[in-house]
Amino acid sequence: SPARGDRLVLSKGHAAAALYAAEAVHGGLEEADLIARYCADGGAFAGHPERGIAGSVATTGSLGHGLAIAVGLALADRHDQADRRTLCVLGDGELDEGSVWEAALLAGHLRLGNLTAVVDANGFQGLGRTSEVLDLEPLDWKLAAFGWDVLRVDGHDVDELDAALAEEGGRPLCVIAETVKGSGVDLFEGEFRSHYASFKPHQRDEVLASLARGKSARERHDLPRAA
Repeated sequence: SPARGDRLVLSKGHAAAALYAAEAVHGGLEEADLIARYCADGGAFAGHPERGIAGSVATTGSLGHGLAIAVGLALADRHDQADRRTLCVLGDGELDEGSVWEAALLAGHLRLGNLTAVVDANGFQGLGRTSEVLDLEPLDWKLAAFGWDVLRVDGHDVDELDAALAEEGGRPLCVIAETVKGSGVDLFEGEFRSHYASFKPHQRDEVLASLARGKSARERHDLPRAA
């Protein structure tokens, strides 16, 4: 709820482009300025979010730090009796970091009901599949054991996400958002290489055409939900 000043910590800072785009849509950033100065020499908008930019609560991108920051913010709000929530978006590969679990353990112990974590569970990380690099499952059971409420949703379904994020209780909440990497772009959908790939000018029309078709990866390929 923007009205009560809810805050977002984008712990997976390499998704800064999505944060900037959302801010541009909602008026926090000027679209033309964003396009001109995104990842440009001397530009204002780096590949990872930095404090001082609209929507950037914290400078992130060194993975594993965001949840601890979010825990601190939520604890401060409880002390100040502030009626707002702190949300933290993490990647599933980021959960390999021990600092994430230290923060999760503390949040559960403190029963920070004003804290919500969202895990982008796309099954990939920088060196391969999360299941092969360091298996996280059963992630919901592990977080529940740490004192969290946990929901699994289709991360491409806005209605499911809205319903999950509206949940409030006496414990921290983790929404495991199951997603398909590169969803909607036929060139890179479900591919590890989409972690690093950038579009070339001649691919622009093909990418836009894929997105315009509008069907999710699961609808096109009947991809299963995670266990």
